[in-house]
Amino acid sequence: MHNHISPTPWDTKVFGIPCFEITAYAEEPLAIAASVTGHYTIKVDPLANKELLQKYGFYYTDTLIEPVCRADRFTPHQHADCSVRTDTPLDELLPMCDHTFLHGRFHRDFMLAGAAADQRYRQWLSQMHCENEVFALYYNSNLAGFIAHHQGNLLLHAIAREYRGQGLAKYFWSNVCDHLFLSGASEIRSSVSAANLAVLNLYASLGFRFCHATDIYHRLTRSSD
Repeated sequence: MHNHISPTPWDTKVFGIPCFEITAYAEEPLAIAASVTGHYTIKVDPLANKELLQKYGFYYTDTLIEPVCRADRFTPHQHADCSVRTDTPLDELLPMCDHTFLHGRFHRDFMLAGAAADQRYRQWLSQMHCENEVFALYYNSNLAGFIAHHQGNLLLHAIAREYRGQGLAKYFWSNVCDHLFLSGASEIRSSVSAANLAVLNLYASLGFRFCHATDIYHRLTRSSD
């Protein structure tokens, strides 16, 4: 279609419509997106002029902030009852994806069904579990959540409802970060919605600093548009 419009087949499979990511903020790919059926995502600098986005019908969905930490800045928190495992079956983890990632851009996109957004995260977790990139979080012997990672990046994480709001997250995250640093990671990164203040405060308590910010815009172009 255009060299700055890339298909995202994993999203197409979940949402049942052609899905794409626009990789350059320029008028030509935005104009194509406004005329060709599909769901489009573009990530732009928060200080960029948004006139073209408004012109072609893109709408704001989220701002992502990138926490980053090196081992020498890491501030761990230890709790004897919190531990992590890597052998938990996928079917025990998947239910925690439902109605959990409400700060995410797909749940905040009013043009998409929330159930389909849940399925997208289920699919992502399934893929990472197959690649042995998921830490299951345990409080005593009870499954309390998960953190999925790739090459030092914490990509997807959830705490089971019954363990939220108890101040346990910093202990779970500490365990995972310890494992990754001991495995050779020189730094650990994540990506957090600016609206998710609880997780931003969590990363700050662990010694993470905040780097890049990115605004995310979507457009859904129907065949009748």
